[in-house]
Amino acid sequence: MRIHSVCVYCGSRDGTRPAYAAAAEALGTGLARQGQRLVYGAGDVGLMGRVARAAQAADGRTFGVIPEHLVRREVAKTDLNTYVVTETMHERKKVMLYNADAVVVLPGGAGSLDELFEALTWRQLELHQKPILVLNIDGYWDPLKALVDHVVAEGFAGDETSAALTWVTSVEDALAMLRD
Repeated sequence: MRIHSVCVYCGSRDGTRPAYAAAAEALGTGLARQGQRLVYGAGDVGLMGRVARAAQAADGRTFGVIPEHLVRREVAKTDLNTYVVTETMHERKKVMLYNADAVVVLPGGAGSLDELFEALTWRQLELHQKPILVLNIDGYWDPLKALVDHVVAEGFAGDETSAALTWVTSVEDALAMLRD
């Protein structure tokens, strides 16, 4: 299956390490160069803003989705190819996932975790079969990987749960997987 559109979940903050910002920018640039549309949360702050601005600078296509109540807080980026304002967060997540062929998760906070787990749950329920890549920059997601492994080991999920997540440590590896 060719991947035309990639949903990126990431922080509305930059985080503490410069590697996070560099990864967001490299991912945005790489998706554009591969001809893959960026689908993301339509914010112009933090890693979200970085990935979108990088995609745009490389002449990439962008599709942003933001709930009405976050338009000011996340400084809505309205100069995207497609800009959608939803009523709720749940609707935002649905529109983002339905308009993508794959998911990449960069470092982020509770919102990124919420988005990731909804995409993972929907995959477990066979609502989609889209690849979910966790971009583990500088080991940021190591505790999450340990938690997922623990949930499986304790019998609260099957091996298909951990198998649904592909862990990568570099933007180059993520882009290669999305390309191949």
